[in-house]
Amino acid sequence: MASFNTAPWAPRALAALRIVAGLLFLAHGVIKLWGFPDGAQPGVVPMFSLFWIGAILEVVGGALIILGLFTRPAAFVLAGEMAVAYWMFHFPKSPYPAVNGGDAAILFCFIFLYLACAGAGAWSLDSKRK
Repeated sequence: MASFNTAPWAPRALAALRIVAGLLFLAHGVIKLWGFPDGAQPGVVPMFSLFWIGAILEVVGGALIILGLFTRPAAFVLAGEMAVAYWMFHFPKSPYPAVNGGDAAILFCFIFLYLACAGAGAWSLDSKRK
């Protein structure tokens, strides 16, 4: 039986992961900065609060991740943001992610750590800068 060589698809799969994670992350920041979509939690947060600083990181960092621009340093910073978010805001509620709502923070943290190590993959502005 012939095997299918998936290796050529790896850079594209990495890019797809990067783009989807960036879009989802950007959406979290948009909710906090502009309250879009209406009714989404937590809504607009107070300027210069920790949540507002996080929202700036999410919008700017999410855009950089989507574009694949400065992917490694941006992803490293965002992984740190998610680690802080988990330990400051989720873990104190409960040690269990299914209870404390920290599932997304953990996933984002480790996806961004992976991107910080692996780079942007295909379809990135980083590949054009070399």
